[in-house]
Amino acid sequence: MNEIIKLEGVSKVFKDFWGKPKVVAVKDLSFSVKEGEIFGLLGPNGSGKSTTLKLILGLLYPTRGRISILGRLPGDNLAKRFIGYLPEEDYLYSYLNAREILNFYGKIFNLPPRVRKERIDMLIRLLGIKGYEVRPAGEYSKGMARRIGLAQALINDPKLLILDEPTNGMDPIGSKEVKDLLLDLKKKGKTILISSHLLADIESICDRIVILYQGKLIASGEVDSLLLPYKGESHSLERFFLDVVNRERGKEKKKEKREIGSPEEKKPQGGAEKKDADVDKELLQKLLHRDES
Repeated sequence: MNEIIKLEGVSKVFKDFWGKPKVVAVKDLSFSVKEGEIFGLLGPNGSGKSTTLKLILGLLYPTRGRISILGRLPGDNLAKRFIGYLPEEDYLYSYLNAREILNFYGKIFNLPPRVRKERIDMLIRLLGIKGYEVRPAGEYSKGMARRIGLAQALINDPKLLILDEPTNGMDPIGSKEVKDLLLDLKKKGKTILISSHLLADIESICDRIVILYQGKLIASGEVDSLLLPYKGESHSLERFFLDVVNRERGKEKKKEKREIGSPEEKKPQGGAEKKDADVDKELLQKLLHRDES
């Protein structure tokens, strides 16, 4: 099976005004996304998920390592034609309605007028926008704006779909409809990379996942295999996620204690210093006594 996305030893270091390293957002990250699968990118806030997506899309450049997407470098114009992207926040022109927004993005991809109209009609029906498509985007609810965002990510019929929190702000019905749509797209051979905090959604649709923590990869594999020890439990991906993240946090705390030193470790050191001081005092007294004699 072809690798649609591949990261090899990727690191991203953000520097301060003086060019000195300030934040290591991603550290030595390696994983691949295979053709025709739904792949989940997970991690707590600040773990490097958004940075990773931006690196894959060519919006940021890696400090070290190599990334390929659809067999090309990130940001390659030919590769962009086959990518659909939904960012975490919706950036819609508030004065345009759904049809106008989708028509605008269709023109960006140089779609012929007939193809644009067919795609727009299909996406409006498919994503439950029918009846709302003539209202300005500024009047949409968060969930409806999300549907429009997903429609614009699909307007070019992409081979690769990259989604950042796709069901954010949606009600349970809308969330279920989006998950069903993604599973249907997978059946049609689409590759989907999805980042989400809604672990129940990830568990129900993803084939494989990676979990990031502090910019490092701490777990990866097929969802069924990773959750085997939690079989029969409810919210099993949530349990697994919390276990691996808390394990890393525990390692961090132990490391901090070793670096700072516990009170028990400091006591012998203090005793040694007192002993050295007593030796120095005794030596001084001997020298003074010798001078007097």
